[in-house]
Amino acid sequence: MQLQTLVDVPSPSWRIQPTDRLACIGSCFADNIGLRFKADHFHAVVNPYGVMYNPVSILHTVVGEPYPQPEKEARKTQCDVAIITLGTNHVYEEVATGKIVDNCQKRPQREFQKRKLSVEECADTLEKIVHALRQQNSDVKVVFTVSPIRYRKYGYHESQLSKSTLLLAIDRLLSNEKSERLHYFPAYEIVNDELRDYRFYKPDMLHPSEQTVDYLYERFKETCFSAEAIRMADEWRPIREALNHRPLHPDSEEYQRFRQETEQRKEAFEKKYFPLE
Repeated sequence: MQLQTLVDVPSPSWRIQPTDRLACIGSCFADNIGLRFKADHFHAVVNPYGVMYNPVSILHTVVGEPYPQPEKEARKTQCDVAIITLGTNHVYEEVATGKIVDNCQKRPQREFQKRKLSVEECADTLEKIVHALRQQNSDVKVVFTVSPIRYRKYGYHESQLSKSTLLLAIDRLLSNEKSERLHYFPAYEIVNDELRDYRFYKPDMLHPSEQTVDYLYERFKETCFSAEAIRMADEWRPIREALNHRPLHPDSEEYQRFRQETEQRKEAFEKKYFPLE
C-alpha cells in the first residue's frame, strides 16, 4: 500500500566531492542546510552577510555588495558549488534612490516602499547571480531551490503567488541552452507533496521541523553527493560525536586517553580526505 506521494528528484550530471568549497546563500532554509554541510565536515560558507530572501539581495551577497572596498574583495563568495535558496519576490526599495535594500536598519518605514519582482526581473537577476559566480570560478555548479517556508505576513495566497514567481523564474533560467552545471532541487515540492502533515513543522506551523530539514538533506545527499562524499560524511560522523562528547569526569585518565585517540582518528581522517591542506 502506497501512503505517500514521492517527489522525483533528478540527479545533476555532476556530484559534490569531499574537497569542494560550498556556499549556501539565501533564506533561513539555506542556513539550516548549510549547518548540516558543516556538521559533515565540508568546507562551507553560509550566508556571509546574513539571511537574504529575494533574488536581488542574494545577488548582493554573491558580489560582496553589502561591504565597501577593500573588505568587499576579501569577502567575495568563492566556491565550487553554490546552493541558492530563494524565499520571496517581495523587495523593499529606498524611496530616495530606488535601490533595493537588504536591510532597512530600523529606519522609518516611510523611507521605503515595497514591491514585487516580476518573473522576468527574477530570471534576469538569477542569470546575473550565475554570471557573478562564474566570474569567480568558471567551473562553478549552482543548485537553486525554493524555501518551503510560507510567509504569513503576506497572506497565504500571496505567499503562494510569490513562490510561483520564483519557480517560474528558475525554470526559465534552467531552460536556457547555457544552463549547463545548473540544477534545481525540489525542496519546496518535497515538503508540500511528500510531507503533507503538520507533524513535520515547528510549533508555528510554518517552519519545517529539524526532522524535515534532516530528510531534505538526506534526499539532497542521495542525488547530489558523490560516493566518496557520502563515505566521508559517514566516516566523520562518529569522530564528530566523539569530539562533542561531554564526560562526567573530564580529568580522568580514561577520558584523556579517549580524547587522544579521537584526535588521532581526526588527524588520520584529515590526511585521507584533505591531504593537501
